[in-house]
Amino acid sequence: MNSPSAPWLDLNYKPALPKNKGMGIAIVGAGEIISACHLPAYAENGLAVKGIYDVNREKAEKLASTHGIGKVYGSYDELLADREVTVVDFAVPASIQPTLAEQAAAAGKHMLCQKPLAENYADAVKVAEAVKSSGVKAAVNQQMRWSPSIQASRTIIQRGWLGELTQASIAVNVKQEFASWEWLRTMPTLEFMYHSIHYMDSIRYLFGTPEYVYADGARFPGQQVAGETRTLLHIKLPGEARGLIHDNHNHIAGEDDWYATFRFEGTEGIIKGTNGSLYNYPVGREDTLSYYSKRIHPDYWFTPRLHGKWFPHAFAGTMGELMRAIEEDREPENSVEDNLKTLQMVFGAYRSMDENRPVTLAEIEQEGKR
Repeated sequence: MNSPSAPWLDLNYKPALPKNKGMGIAIVGAGEIISACHLPAYAENGLAVKGIYDVNREKAEKLASTHGIGKVYGSYDELLADREVTVVDFAVPASIQPTLAEQAAAAGKHMLCQKPLAENYADAVKVAEAVKSSGVKAAVNQQMRWSPSIQASRTIIQRGWLGELTQASIAVNVKQEFASWEWLRTMPTLEFMYHSIHYMDSIRYLFGTPEYVYADGARFPGQQVAGETRTLLHIKLPGEARGLIHDNHNHIAGEDDWYATFRFEGTEGIIKGTNGSLYNYPVGREDTLSYYSKRIHPDYWFTPRLHGKWFPHAFAGTMGELMRAIEEDREPENSVEDNLKTLQMVFGAYRSMDENRPVTLAEIEQEGKR
């Protein structure tokens, strides 16, 4: 039953890569996420990073030296003029990303944008419009989609082993010091915008785009950041399916009591597991996953061994999907246009918090058309 070659254990969860790994990548931003996730994932999978730019040239030079990047650009214009660059990879604050993305589109560069795409929905729509008019391919780095447990869950769902989908639940209870990032300290929109955005996107990826969200958020006494650090989100999914995201970043006990779990249910089966990257953070551990399906075996829980975790392995998935879309001349699954639906959930959640009511995604979408 547990043979590694059995089809019920072969869940096809590893990122798919382009045939041409030599497409040149230029990175904009030299922060921690680039060093810890982007560059290790690209190096492990043989992707070609041609150069890097940051407004702080010293940071860019240090990162280039550490990771063997051959070129440090003196300006963003210099990067956009480099003919060896096919894809611009952004790791910058949402406040400045729309302007940079529009410039990249005008220069004919494909791009992988950081999440959140923008600080408001109208600016995100402008990026999507610039991408469409230029004809380039643009994706958003919602890399949790390519974490081993989420990709494996997608395979199980696509094979029909859960039957009709009924419930998606993600629960997180950890200690996360958001104040460690100076630029986040005064951010009024925090947890939904910069963390649970991944959970919203992953549930939408697996279950479909919801009709509405109903949200609540709170601070923790004495916290050093301005925005919400505890959130609860109810999601009305297609048909009879529902979703729930419960997230707390203020856990007061030791790591033995931390958890980052998920559970996806249907009429014929259940998936449950853990998001390994949030255990022993920031080192993390591999994801875990177990599933049960009446359609395969009515009395057995399968527990395949998954290799890898969200950070850094899933970052090869977002870039790989974009590069494959460029090769195949199609839209990437994580396209900017697709990401507008995730942002409708995010901005809908904040409106729901403010007005204490369910907010439809259509309401947010309509605002982008004004």
